[in-house]
Amino acid sequence: MNVLICGDACKELSKLPAGCADMGVTSPPYNKQENKKGWLVRNVKYHNACDKISEPEYQETQIAVLNELYRVIKPGGAFFYNHKIRWERGDMLHPIAWLAKTKWTLRQEIVWDRRIAANIRGWRFWQVEERVYWMHKPSGGGKIGEELESRHAKLSSIWRFSPENNNPHPAPFPLTLPFRAIYSVMNGRSGVVIDPYCGSGTTCTAAKLLNQKYIGIDISPEYIKMSENRIKQCEKERYLCEQEKELHTVKDTFKEKKLLKKNVGKFSPMKRNKKTLFVEL
Repeated sequence: MNVLICGDACKELSKLPAGCADMGVTSPPYNKQENKKGWLVRNVKYHNACDKISEPEYQETQIAVLNELYRVIKPGGAFFYNHKIRWERGDMLHPIAWLAKTKWTLRQEIVWDRRIAANIRGWRFWQVEERVYWMHKPSGGGKIGEELESRHAKLSSIWRFSPENNNPHPAPFPLTLPFRAIYSVMNGRSGVVIDPYCGSGTTCTAAKLLNQKYIGIDISPEYIKMSENRIKQCEKERYLCEQEKELHTVKDTFKEKKLLKKNVGKFSPMKRNKKTLFVEL
């Protein structure tokens, strides 16, 4: 199953059979409002979609989409949801406000350090980060899920890479983001990856490069065509994936260290000036 679907995310998801995907990655429109000032509002305008609806309606729509994804993704599956903290007239709008109302189990909040701020004003410290929420659909009675291999888990909960800057889509995330999520969770297994707001096809391209099947949905015919072209030319971006793979290496895993009775704790001793100090690894 490799398919790109043009249509409304929630409506198209409702047509898919339950359990047809293994995992997914997406970044929805942020409802940034289009009546505000600043670079972000001026430059990020979507084709065939309005990013200005009431916040309650926006959050309800996101909950509905995420609950459809919960149905579509298999038990034990994962979904990575990229969003950001926003402010409206001084009130903080945090993604947790609606994510906590979905059927998903929130497994981890990852901070994406983008290294650059979109809106540079002095109302707050410059916002250079976004969030990636790793959500889990429990299988059986437990909520913990499978353990990541050490080579993946060691990359930590802070992901540092810049946004994509050579893309005609107004708000793409970099290929590294979905690639890291898919590569870590699938860990060599074959499956189906879904993105209900596929935009320029970044998630689907990452899936293709990892020999996964994909389902991409977008309301814009222009972006669907953009995705088709990008996937066809995915080999041009393989070098980015190889660079990411190099980060997923360890000399000794936690289990191997434990078997060899090596230090597996959080701290290791280091002597200096006849005093024992502890250096965090």
